Amino acid sequence: MLIRIKNAQLVAKDHVVFPFSKIKFTIATLLKNNGYVSEVNKRKRKAKKTEHDFIEIVLKYSNGLPRLQGFKLISKPSRRIYIKASRIKPVRSGFGMAIISTSKGIMSSKEAWKEKLGGEHICEVW
Repeated sequence: MLIRIKNAQLVAKDHVVFPFSKIKFTIATLLKNNGYVSEVNKRKRKAKKTEHDFIEIVLKYSNGLPRLQGFKLISKPSRRIYIKASRIKPVRSGFGMAIISTSKGIMSSKEAWKEKLGGEHICEVW
């Protein structure tokens, strides 16, 4: 999902579309709440005789540059990385955010740090 967003921003697209899942929708909503994308919409697309859900994200630019400059995937299916609440550090001197999957759902590093929750360190976004 993050790779699709990055590639769409590199060619200056105004929106990007990908298949729906709860975790993708939650991460996209988190990106919207922190100002990295403009809009996140869940839509249905009719393909032949079935309907499929998909997510449409409207990308955000400032002065011609994408708002989402980069990201780093931390936890992968082959190697899960977990982090304690006491080990959560600011990303890019506070200009970025980490996305952490906690027992209370997916949240940004700032929210997880405030609630003293650790969990799976999914990625960092700046």
